[in-house]
Amino acid sequence: MGILARGLVILVALLHVGFLVLEMFLWTGPIGQRVFAMTPEFAEQSAVLAANQGLYNGLIAAGLLWSAIRNNREFMIFFLLCVIVAGIYGGLTAKMTIIYTQAAPAAVALLAVLAARPKAAG
Repeated sequence: MGILARGLVILVALLHVGFLVLEMFLWTGPIGQRVFAMTPEFAEQSAVLAANQGLYNGLIAAGLLWSAIRNNREFMIFFLLCVIVAGIYGGLTAKMTIIYTQAAPAAVALLAVLAARPKAAG
């Protein structure tokens, strides 16, 4: 697998680590409220849901990092497709910018993984 493809997979993973931090730890503070354009009241009411969302983002990041470290093309493709589907769904149902911040980077990484020469067998 090419260095560029693996690097882009790692970049997508790091984005999801950032989403985890925002949703699990910064949601109710000024940074979370500013990033997600929320009132303090809404942030408090939705904090448990955001933490759950953050945990899922962390699991996706772990899968992406694991697949990049193991140089496992099939798992890279699987986890990137998961990110793309979630990003499109989030963009259509929650906030359109999710398509640009989540789905688009994963799509670019997926294209790089698909274009890279698979590792040689055996």
